[in-house]
Amino acid sequence: MRALLSICAAPLPAHTDDWERRLRADPNLLGDIAFAIGGPFHVMYPARVALNIGGFRRAFERAGVDGAIYYGKKANKAACVTRACAEHGAGVDVSSTGELQAALSHGIRGDELMVTGPAKTDDLLWLAVRHRALIALDSPGELERLAAFATPGAAARVLLRVLPDGSSSRFGMTADELDQAISTIGASGTVGNEAIRLQGFSFHLSGYDAIARAEQADELVTRCLDARTLGHPATTISIGGGFGVDYVAATPWSEFTEYANPQWFHADKSFDSYYPYHFPAPGAAMLTAILEHNGLAERLRDNDIRLAIEPGRALLDQAGSTVFRVQGSKTRHVDGHHYQLLTVDGTSLSLSEQWFDSEYLPDPILWPPRPGELTPTCVGAASCLESDMLSWRRIPLPRPAEIGDLLIYPNTAGYQMDSNESAFHELPIPPKVVLHDTGDRLRWTLDAG
Repeated sequence: MRALLSICAAPLPAHTDDWERRLRADPNLLGDIAFAIGGPFHVMYPARVALNIGGFRRAFERAGVDGAIYYGKKANKAACVTRACAEHGAGVDVSSTGELQAALSHGIRGDELMVTGPAKTDDLLWLAVRHRALIALDSPGELERLAAFATPGAAARVLLRVLPDGSSSRFGMTADELDQAISTIGASGTVGNEAIRLQGFSFHLSGYDAIARAEQADELVTRCLDARTLGHPATTISIGGGFGVDYVAATPWSEFTEYANPQWFHADKSFDSYYPYHFPAPGAAMLTAILEHNGLAERLRDNDIRLAIEPGRALLDQAGSTVFRVQGSKTRHVDGHHYQLLTVDGTSLSLSEQWFDSEYLPDPILWPPRPGELTPTCVGAASCLESDMLSWRRIPLPRPAEIGDLLIYPNTAGYQMDSNESAFHELPIPPKVVLHDTGDRLRWTLDAG
């Protein structure tokens, strides 16, 4: 093994949930699904989404804060995820008419929707008003267009999206634009337009810094209080998403980041950055850190302000995996060692990290398990593109892969599965299979989306 490490990455095994272990342990289920589908597929386990919702809800309860959870639907299109949100008290964050209609059709009520995104279409604004969704407005111009659809009998509920100080983001409003928008809302001649109700403010920050989110939320508490003096309700602050996910344990991640080099990758490939696949305070723990920083929870409680969050990836943690069939294998040599170069029956469009000039790093799992010799392995896709690689990294698989074996990429439900899906080469887009726990065994259906 020590000699192989000169050309082979150290293992990066992913955290796995009980349902995944049961799926792999069943001698027939995974193979039967693969036989029925006849190509690559995604496996979804919506019961895990329910558990993740519960974790965020308990964080709010422990802090004594009124909290609202809106699932960032762009992270995964699966209908079963939206259904899990509807059944477990989470709303949905949408940014298109298609997402809004899909959320409604799978059980989300209109007043459980938050509508975000820049320069929303008139159709989206009209639907949002009709369904009493909470609308996060990105510009004064968007507010002026919204006014055409809002009436006292069908009032628009809005948040104003703030451009954080020092940010170069294309999203959000400057201080002057916020003042202009607040003035527009009150332009009916009374303080607080009855047709457009300012419910509060929102922001989004890149990265995963809990303290930065807490400090920005604290500033918006002051904005809410100022808006109330002008007669606006201003009872909600949304801090967006960006709640980290912990994919792999601390030690293997530390070893990878310390020793990673191009010799571990096919064709000496290198990347400038990776997602932080180890995250010490993920999901609900990060929310707790935000609420505890500098007395934010107390300030929210004292001023009767609801904190809204829009997690996507974090609600999908350990809620799905992606499965490919090995359909070809070559042996290649480097520095006196050999490694396998596999071809699987799908493309890296189903592992979206590859299309952001990065690599999806949690180790795939070779199925079925059989004894064998550790084999450094790279994984290529079934396309004619040299760059279409699922794993440039030479992964230490426990045995040589054989044609017909399955490779399971774990924890791919958050953004990996379908944000870049395409029927390239007229290959079918991988369907989503939904697992149901019937007590004594797991059963499966196709997702309704």
